[in-house]
Amino acid sequence: MSSTPHDPFYSSPFGPFYRRHTPYMVQPEYRIYEMNKRLQSRTEDSDNLWWDAFATEFFEDDATLTLSFCLEDGPKRYTIGRTLIPRYFSTVFEGGVTDLYYILKHSKESYHNSSITVDCDQCAMVTQHGKPMFTKVCTEGRLILEFTFDDLMRIKTWHFTIRQYRELVPRSILAMHAQDPQVLDQLSKNITRMGLTNFTLNYLRLCVILEPMQELMSRHKTYNLSPRDCLKTCLFQKWQRMVAPPAEPTRQPTTKRRKRKNSTSSTSNSSAGNNANSTGSKKKTPAANLSLSSQVPVTHQPHMVPFEQRGRSRALGMRPSPPSPCLSSSGLHDAPGYRCDGGRRANSDGR
Repeated sequence: MSSTPHDPFYSSPFGPFYRRHTPYMVQPEYRIYEMNKRLQSRTEDSDNLWWDAFATEFFEDDATLTLSFCLEDGPKRYTIGRTLIPRYFSTVFEGGVTDLYYILKHSKESYHNSSITVDCDQCAMVTQHGKPMFTKVCTEGRLILEFTFDDLMRIKTWHFTIRQYRELVPRSILAMHAQDPQVLDQLSKNITRMGLTNFTLNYLRLCVILEPMQELMSRHKTYNLSPRDCLKTCLFQKWQRMVAPPAEPTRQPTTKRRKRKNSTSSTSNSSAGNNANSTGSKKKTPAANLSLSSQVPVTHQPHMVPFEQRGRSRALGMRPSPPSPCLSSSGLHDAPGYRCDGGRRANSDGR
């Protein structure tokens, strides 16, 4: 019985190191390869429905396409929405291009929760021109793509920044018209501007006007209104959004706790009871009614009593006592019948 050779990359589904094979959807460059094949399968009879199907297959419903380049009059940046993307690719071929494909070199991929970003700093858009003469144009720049991380894996954002371009003319054509200076002069002129035909550039300029009118065109297509009525409706709704105050967030009603209110009689009774209890507590335990400062033990120094008062106290059989903290704290030592050293002051009649 012959045994099959062991595959070092195979792991059994029942083993501890089983990992699901990575599907092709996580390889964004393969989607660009599929898009190039679909563009090569285009025919001269391809109509708007074919281009809509092409854009639906490779672009999301809310996708945007941005082109950045620099012309003679300054830098340009055009951004078009999903509804204008099919027309953009069709204008490339209507400007005399017979073949279009993209080449990505040394691209970097970054994976997120719901999207995949491809950053290619060496991207080349290659176009073959059949008219006015046979020319190959290589447009180089940086391409940043954002794909949705799902089964369809369509493009969400497309940003192509053009740095430079080259127009290549075969030597055989130059050799054929070597004796004709007018043809050579025509061959020396560029047929594109930054790799884009005049047909495509005019469409991008037109998109600056068409992009804000998408709301009018969609309303006309949905409600079958006249252009004037669509404009009036859109302006009225925009005016309403500007005039209407912003909606405040709803606040949950706070539940207030009702406080129990005591009647005047119960208040008077409780105060009277408190006074009675306080007097009783003063008689029984005077230290129970002291504040925090009075509860701290205080050490008093002995007071000097004059000699004649000491003799009078001995004669009356009274003994001077140290000052009581309860009396000093309660303020009784300031009363007329008491003195500071805690002893009672003798009256004039000796009592």
